[in-house]
Amino acid sequence: MSDIKSYICDNSERLDVFLAEQIGQTRSQIAQLIKQDCVFIDDKKVTRPGVKLKPEQTVRVEFPHAKSEPALQVDFDIETLYEDDDVLVINKPSGVTVHPAPSVKEATLVDWLKHKGVRLSTISGEERHGIVHRLDKGTSGTMVIAKNNVAHEFLSLQLQDKTMGRYYIAVITPSLKDDITIIEKNIGRSTHNRLKMACVEDNKGKTAKTMFKTLALSTDEQNQLIACKLFTGRTHQIRVHLESKNRHILGDHIYALSPKVEKSERILLHAYMIYFIHPTTKEKLFFTAELDTVMKESIANKFNTEQINEVMDTDYILHSFTTDS
Repeated sequence: MSDIKSYICDNSERLDVFLAEQIGQTRSQIAQLIKQDCVFIDDKKVTRPGVKLKPEQTVRVEFPHAKSEPALQVDFDIETLYEDDDVLVINKPSGVTVHPAPSVKEATLVDWLKHKGVRLSTISGEERHGIVHRLDKGTSGTMVIAKNNVAHEFLSLQLQDKTMGRYYIAVITPSLKDDITIIEKNIGRSTHNRLKMACVEDNKGKTAKTMFKTLALSTDEQNQLIACKLFTGRTHQIRVHLESKNRHILGDHIYALSPKVEKSERILLHAYMIYFIHPTTKEKLFFTAELDTVMKESIANKFNTEQINEVMDTDYILHSFTTDS
């Protein structure tokens, strides 16, 4: 038996574009669902991803259950920050990919969840069970996982209406000039490098907004510790918006300004804090994920320790972003 979900279209747009936004999958993954006879428009089976939808049409997706495949060896563990019957909050390590894909040959976060026997939502499809939002492979930090479909829908709505808050810590070069920087630029696929996203014209890509707060300047004045608040969750959003200002995160070799940038074992980007409303209790929950050893040592080597302890206080960061923007 499959998990079935229906969506009503509000505007005229391509089917694959509409579904990609609704269920958080790529257009190639939508194409696979169509190929597997899992997608229907007004109860008629769909054969082409590019079908043009009309307002008020109903799109039904019958998500297939996970197939039995040879298990990948899960040779890592993940810190659990909180768990109950509805949600699981974790501190994802750097170097762990969130979900399987044809190009991914090692165990992923989803594999780890299944290996641990964690019950997961199925709304996002076979490869993304439980995944409400993503972190890039190199990025570490807080993630909330949905353990059932009701929780998944509730959390997804919070991503859309901004009642879920996500704050990141990063080390960048060169420094941002202003204490607070707000970047609101659409993001789409780069036309020059298939691995990259890029800021695009207002009538292209997807809307994206990030706020940056400067926290500390390194002792040699070459690097800056910043906090980042996401208002949207586009692929590579923080990295792309920084690149639009000719800044980059240390260890980020995709968006680096020069191939001669300082080497790092990992990208120095960490999802530091997350808060959301619990799907069942409706209580506001707040979680902070500790930095790993590599990022801690990198910051300790570059910045004044006393100052860092002050500016990385969670209340300090939250207060810094108190704004009407």
